[in-house]
Amino acid sequence: MKTLSILGSTGSIGRNALEIVRRFPERFVVKALAAKRSVALLAEQVREFAPEAVGVFDDGAVRQLEALLPGGCRTRVLCGAEGYNAVAAWEGANLTLTAMVGAAGLLPTLAAIDSGKTIALANKETLVMAGAVVTARAAARGVAILPVDSEHSAIFQCLQGQRREDAAQILLTASGGPFLKRPREEFDALTPADALRHPNWAMGAKITIDSATMMNKGLEVIEAKWLFGVPQEMIRVVVHPQSIIHSMVAFRDGSVLAQMGVPDMKTAIAYALSHPERLALEQPFPTFSSDMQMSFAEPDLEKFPCLGLAFEACRRGGTLPAVLNAANEVAVHAFLEERAAFTAIPRIVQRTMATHDPVADPSLEDILEADRRARGTAAELVTAGLR
Repeated sequence: MKTLSILGSTGSIGRNALEIVRRFPERFVVKALAAKRSVALLAEQVREFAPEAVGVFDDGAVRQLEALLPGGCRTRVLCGAEGYNAVAAWEGANLTLTAMVGAAGLLPTLAAIDSGKTIALANKETLVMAGAVVTARAAARGVAILPVDSEHSAIFQCLQGQRREDAAQILLTASGGPFLKRPREEFDALTPADALRHPNWAMGAKITIDSATMMNKGLEVIEAKWLFGVPQEMIRVVVHPQSIIHSMVAFRDGSVLAQMGVPDMKTAIAYALSHPERLALEQPFPTFSSDMQMSFAEPDLEKFPCLGLAFEACRRGGTLPAVLNAANEVAVHAFLEERAAFTAIPRIVQRTMATHDPVADPSLEDILEADRRARGTAAELVTAGLR
């Protein structure tokens, strides 16, 4: 029996994780939940799973949640950053699923690591911002970090039973998003509604926009570097529009192992929650019929400059990945609110990175300060109308 704390329980990953708990009640018990918004859904989850604790964003959400819970509910309601950290480190849980969106996941993930929890990591920004800090703390505490992103889960699975020193290349697949075949000259007119129509995956708004710009794949390169302890030069991005091969590992004898499956996050989530076992999810297999297509291509860095910016941040390191991430979060938020054009996203990120003098071996405080400053710079660029 695994006992779970789920951060981001009302988001796409969190909802899928709870569906797995619902299907396998003999395997999992929910001890704590946390969510920023969607208080009504969170209240439903509390009523169904009866966790010991639940964390929400602010006092207003506390009042809304308490009004929706039945009288006599024994779930403890916690608030703010301290509440999120307490949920992440909840004593009754032995595995913490970090599925919060963005930089907000960093400190709760560290709190979970410091308390000795196994980490099921769906918040890639944690390693993008502070990979050296996070992996060092996890090693010091003997904490396992199990990937939830489908690509990193695929790499993790391909490496099982293999000697790490035999791995020659990590092949990180990318769908290319909704604009893979859209001419670059049409990008200025793209709307949030256009960008949110991902051809393969059902995801939250922020990650769907990141897929459209291919920033998501750049963030995953940085995440893979820290998860698997490999240099950036070993990681190659391969565009695979069908999203059947979730990623591959090439070995020095010429062998290539691939993990395949239909594009559904439940498989990767379940593997992280049940590792080293596999659950009988009854997921459909790829058809493997004569009409099944699989194609591959190199990414176009001129058409999708966010990917190149992420490569640069990964290569230069220090606090620059945190700046990249912070500027991107601000720019994506502005685009979703129609305060910035789609093509402004990479320009805001590039200009913000250009103003930053990276700290080479940053402390956690250096990283948080770089994040704060970058958000301020990016917000100023949005206000100035950078397009």
